[in-house]
Amino acid sequence: MRVLLTGATGLAGCHTAAAVLAKGHRLRLLVRSPEKMARVLRGVGIEKPEQLDHVIGDVTDAEAVETALEGCEAVIHAAAFFTQDTRREAEVQRTNVLGAERVLGAAARRGLDPIVHVSSLAAVFPPDGPVMRPDDRVKQPRDMYARSKAAAEQFARRLQDEGAPVVTVYPGTIIGPEDPTFGDGLRTIMSFVKLGVIPTTAGGIPFVDVRDLAQLHAAALEPGRGARRYMLGGSFLSNVELGAVLQRITQRRIRTVYVPPPLIRTIGRIGDQLQRRFGVKPGLTYEAVLILIHGVPTDDSRAAEELGVECRPVDETLRDTLRWMHRERLIEPSKIGVLSNGNATGQ
Repeated sequence: MRVLLTGATGLAGCHTAAAVLAKGHRLRLLVRSPEKMARVLRGVGIEKPEQLDHVIGDVTDAEAVETALEGCEAVIHAAAFFTQDTRREAEVQRTNVLGAERVLGAAARRGLDPIVHVSSLAAVFPPDGPVMRPDDRVKQPRDMYARSKAAAEQFARRLQDEGAPVVTVYPGTIIGPEDPTFGDGLRTIMSFVKLGVIPTTAGGIPFVDVRDLAQLHAAALEPGRGARRYMLGGSFLSNVELGAVLQRITQRRIRTVYVPPPLIRTIGRIGDQLQRRFGVKPGLTYEAVLILIHGVPTDDSRAAEELGVECRPVDETLRDTLRWMHRERLIEPSKIGVLSNGNATGQ
């Protein structure tokens, strides 16, 4: 089938493009920069990406969206804008909320099936119980990015209630090699490895390999199955467990230092103030602190049972990611230990 993909120059989007093409589908992209599209997609092994069918435009532009959807049978909406800079809140809301309304709404009116919506765990956080599930209630988060994803999720669920075949995916913290955005998840891992120290709290974070997430998006391209929701949090790790994995695969000493919840909450509040007053990008925001303290595992069973998608071991994900960072000269060989040797297993 012909599939429209938005967000193809992001981490999830570029790997999804490769997975969709590998499934034999025809792909059309809605992109703002053909030059960036070609560069990013070449990085995930797509040959002659400049020749891919594409429409130049933005997800908030109704005319561009309609043009891009013309002749398509399905859509994967992976475009989103993330920043911690509160001065750009209007841009976050416009891209993530209006963009979702434009793409998902137009696809529903045209009768596309399926309409895959890449949501976020942030939309259903904090958890309803000891495990996060795909049918958990949409919450009212304070953080501007989480708030935008929750609003987009509310719109997607209204379409589902009206009978549209919207397939929603809730990924955990996405990491993996070939990251054109060099996002916060990757920066966090890099900072831990460089410092050799990890602050620990009571909770944890679900890490999902972007390649597994891409396979889920491609597997969801089955028409006639109606509205569905899938969670793919991946491996849930406390920071103590994360430190143990990093130490195991690098064979370097990684220390963990416990930070009491009151102290780390204070650090998060200070981070919020630095953002709000000076536009400084903090190491931690209060919303991020809540995730660290209250994070729980995700129930990914529906993705495995219905689509056959299971996540690879987190050791493999982190090993591949650190080796890619080394190849890209983002991190010094000494910081990743035995992984700087291409033949080393790090086990």
